[in-house]
Amino acid sequence: MPELVFFSGTMDCGKSTLALQIGHNRSARGLQGVIFTRDDRAGEGKLSSRLGLVTEAVEADEDMDLYAYLVAQLSKGGQVDYVIVDEAQFLAPAQIDQLARVVDDLEMDVFAFGITTDFRTRLFPGSQRLVELADRIEQLQVEALCWCGARATHNARTVDGEMVVEGAQVVVGDVNRPAGEVGYEVLCRRHHRRRATAASAQAAALSPDVLPVSSA
Repeated sequence: MPELVFFSGTMDCGKSTLALQIGHNRSARGLQGVIFTRDDRAGEGKLSSRLGLVTEAVEADEDMDLYAYLVAQLSKGGQVDYVIVDEAQFLAPAQIDQLARVVDDLEMDVFAFGITTDFRTRLFPGSQRLVELADRIEQLQVEALCWCGARATHNARTVDGEMVVEGAQVVVGDVNRPAGEVGYEVLCRRHHRRRATAASAQAAALSPDVLPVSSA
């Protein structure tokens, strides 16, 4: 039976790489799919991984009806056997409903990949709807690590290495960004609560207040 599967995890845990691998495996067996994405780091209409792999995709803007798009492709004689959606957290809840309809009415597997919560630990609306509707939710097994070595479970937004907790929910960025740019860092819950990024932890370690040196 076709399924709507939600693959979730933090940033930097291999979601896009797995999406590309699923597409490759199916195309190698003669199946054809449609890849949707939104706000990929490589630009509009791209699905990219941090390993350097990139493929073309359909940019799913906020007004796009994903179900109608696929019906149109089929009506023109196109072959669509499955659907991959990357950055699914950025989709509107109504678009997630459309994906569920694709599974139920068009009988296609839909594989959605995304992060569950934003930099404030609040659910993305698209991810919330996926949790509500998905036939199956898969937590990615490749564990991203916090700077302390613990499993990273939260996404932090940073500016100049400092964690910020205010701002728009969606600001496109990536890990390991240059100083002055909006970036992201994955942290364990303890250090996310303490707003302790790798940069702030290094600064604290170098501070004379941490390891006082007596002049006596």
